[in-house]
Formats: sequence, C-alpha cells, structure tokens
Amino acid sequence: MVTTMSQANYPPPPSYPPGPNTPLQNTSNLFSILAIVFGVVAIIFFPILFGVAAIVLAVVARSKGERLSIIALVVAIVGTLAGFLIGYLVYTSAGA
Repeated sequence: MVTTMSQANYPPPPSYPPGPNTPLQNTSNLFSILAIVFGVVAIIFFPILFGVAAIVLAVVARSKGERLSIIALVVAIVGTLAGFLIGYLVYTSAGA
C-alpha cells in the first residue's frame, strides 16, 4: 500500500522584484535639486543659459517621478523670468 503525504498549505512567496505594471518609487531628487539651484542662479547670472538648463532638468525630474519636481519646475520658470526681467531693467536703466 502506497501512502502519500499531503503538503502543508503555505502562502505563495512574494513576487520580487516588482512586476512591469508596478510603479517604482523614485527616492532620488538629484535632477530636482539641480533644477532648483540653476533656477536660483538664473535670477542673477545668464538666465538664457541657467534658466533653460533649469527648466530642462525640472522636466527630466518630472518624467522620472521625483518628489520635488513640481517645485523645481516652478522655481526654474520663475527664476528664468525674473532673470530676464532684472536684466531688462538693468539694461534700460543704464541708458543703453
């Protein structure tokens, strides 16, 4: 007589790594921080260079899902516009 032993009912193991439909949480804010720094620098120095770089970095941060990306985008745009405005005011007040 052949007897079979029943297996215990263990829960299935967790599925690691996450599947393709599971969004990954990005914990890095590197592009956002760089965009914020470049946005602030654009207020004083070369807004055409630093401002555009800040906006591009903020968009990249947004596409990567960084937590600070919205703040970085706002700082980049405001810093760029403020830099252009300050540059225009300095240019016109100098009588050029």
